[in-house]
Amino acid sequence: MKSEDKKAAITAYKERKTVAGIYVVRCGASGQAWVGQTPNLDTIQNRIWFGLRMGSHANRDLQSAWAAHGGDSFSFEAIERLKDEELAYVRDALLKERAAHWRSTLNGLAI
Repeated sequence: MKSEDKKAAITAYKERKTVAGIYVVRCGASGQAWVGQTPNLDTIQNRIWFGLRMGSHANRDLQSAWAAHGGDSFSFEAIERLKDEELAYVRDALLKERAAHWRSTLNGLAI
């Protein structure tokens, strides 16, 4: 890869837009739901699934359900996408507020 191609790729990566939002992980076998928030909805499912497959996810309840029912019982859904927000602290406060709303609506647990 040429130097200018590499620089262009790095610049494009840094300038990419991410979508913040709220997501839910559901276990079809037990009916449980876990609601979380993230500044990047495009990458969070891979991160969660990787941690669960490795047995190292930080949420012990979710990890236990994964071990008991297997990965095929789980689904991931982005339930709310936030509008683009320039200020990180405003985005983070809005994410917390919306995640709390969805936890109470879905009777879900926090991730």
